[in-house]
Order: sequence, then structure tokens, then C-alpha cells
Amino acid sequence: MTVQVTIIGMGQIGTSIGLALAKHTDQVFRVGHDRELSAANQAKALGALDRVDINIPHAVEEAGLVILAVPLDQVRETLKSVAQDLRPDVVVMDMAPVKETVLSWAKELLPAHAHYVGLVPVISPSYLQTHDSGAEAAHADLFQNGLLAIVSQRGTPSEAIKLAADLSQLLGAEHLFIDPVELDSMMAATHLLPQLMAAALLNATVDQPGWREARMLTGRPFAEASGPAALFDPSGALTQAALGAKEPVLRNLDNLIDHLSRLRRDIYNQDAAALTLRLESARKGYMRWWQERNTGNWGMQETAPKVEMPTVKDIFGRMVGMRQRKTNPDQRK
Repeated sequence: MTVQVTIIGMGQIGTSIGLALAKHTDQVFRVGHDRELSAANQAKALGALDRVDINIPHAVEEAGLVILAVPLDQVRETLKSVAQDLRPDVVVMDMAPVKETVLSWAKELLPAHAHYVGLVPVISPSYLQTHDSGAEAAHADLFQNGLLAIVSQRGTPSEAIKLAADLSQLLGAEHLFIDPVELDSMMAATHLLPQLMAAALLNATVDQPGWREARMLTGRPFAEASGPAALFDPSGALTQAALGAKEPVLRNLDNLIDHLSRLRRDIYNQDAAALTLRLESARKGYMRWWQERNTGNWGMQETAPKVEMPTVKDIFGRMVGMRQRKTNPDQRK
């Protein structure tokens, strides 16, 4: 039996998921929707979809799995748009970078017969330094050797949570079950803070006195440091994330300001030894992280045995079984 997977949002993440599922079309029927019809058509042309649906209720009504790969500021509206058309025991997943806010939206808007599981994707180290975006930046192996962080709310069926873990394996990624508060704190430091730093750098330089001449001298350091302001979350989504994760964002901003103040103090005091030590510490920290991120060697001892990769039939068969048991409660296998 074929299971319909509906992907809403055909950017890099959504299209890459569709491409990763392309070799399993005997078990999975991929439906895609995007606000921009051209984006969904492009994803289909790339082989990421079996069908494009411009009507969002129709796109989800037969889906066993709905994946929201839209910016955070579109998630609530999208949940509201699909809620009344979701079939019993559908699993709804989203890819937003922070989760406490989305958990509250899912609890508010989704019907009792739908099950929400939140995912935060971490892409393959092979694509960390690429700057493309949209469907043209999609790859079937975008998540290979990456990670999917998984959060859920109390009462979520184990089958739905297991589906998220199995999906991560299907995409070539490891999975990590994590508390949403802890996850938002980590994402504030690693995802939101770099973008806010880039915004501050640009506001402190562009169109300031001397910029007319200074802009001609900008090189790789400026490009790399300012790039996150344009390359990642749209401004509305970044605003929503920063306000939704207020406490961890403020905590990380305070920590950043403290470290900037230390650099300022060293420079003001002409303390070359202290300044050099701080810069070398930063460089070593970067090199250590870069090596770990590229190799996936985090220095953690394996405690859990390796599990055999589930087949696509097993993964989506469980979804069908979950629905059948709810539809026929007296059925015994």
C-alpha cells in the first residue's frame, strides 16, 4: 500500500526531502505545495514530487504524513489552513528552528486525531559552506551524516515518534530526542545568534560615515561575517524566532556582549598578550568544532547498539497499521 507524504514548502529543505524519497516511490507518493506555484513546479521538475497541488486542503486530505518546511512565520497560518482537512492519525512534522512556540500552536490548532512531532534538521557537513538557497540548492543527500533533532508533546503515540526517528534514517541522518526548552536554548546560540550578529555588523557599518569608501575594501572576512543576514531565515521568520525564544536569545546576546566588551577592554588597555590569547582561543575553538562537525566524531562513547536500517515498507506500514487499529479497535493481529 502506498502512503501519501505531503510536503508544504518547496525550498531547499522540502525539495531535498522529496529527492531523498525519490527511490521509494513504490511505497511513497509525494505531493508538494508551495505559496509560489513556480517553486513547486521546479521541485517536481527536479524529481522531488509526484504531484503538485495548488490547493492546500486537497494536498493534505489523503496524506499519512504532512511535512511543513516553511519559514517559522508561516507555520501557524499553515497549521490553521490544513487542520480541518487532516485525516485520522496523520502525523504532522515541521522543520522550524525553534519549537516551544510551534508546540503551542500545534496544541491549539491541530485536531485531536492528528499527531504533531517537531524536527530541526542539521544538514550534511558537505554543504555547510554552500550559499545557494531554494529548490536549486536541494540535494538528495542534504541530510547525509547530519542530524534530525526530535521533539514531541505528552501523549504523542509512540508510532508517530518512531516514524520521525525512522524518517531521519531514511534521509541518512542520525536522530536526537531532546526537550524543546533545551533545544530552543541551543538553537538560540547556534542558529539565531549568528544571524543577529550579522545584522548588528551590517547596521554598524553599511551607510555609516565612511561607508562610501569602505564598501570598496570589503573582502572575505566581511562577506563571511555578514552573510547570515541574507542567506538563512527571512527577516519575518527570524523576528518570530527571536521573540518566541526570548529568554535564551537574551541570555546568548548578553554573553556575546560580554565577550565583545572583553575584546574592547584589551584593545583600550593596549593589552597585546590578553588580546592574542582571546583570539587564539577562538581560533582553536573554531578548528576543533570544524573537525568534529566534518567527521561526526564528537568524542562521545557509543552506549546504544546500532540498529538495523528499517525498510520503507516497515516505516510506512506502521503508519497504516496505526490508522487501522484506531479505525477497527476490536481488530487483533
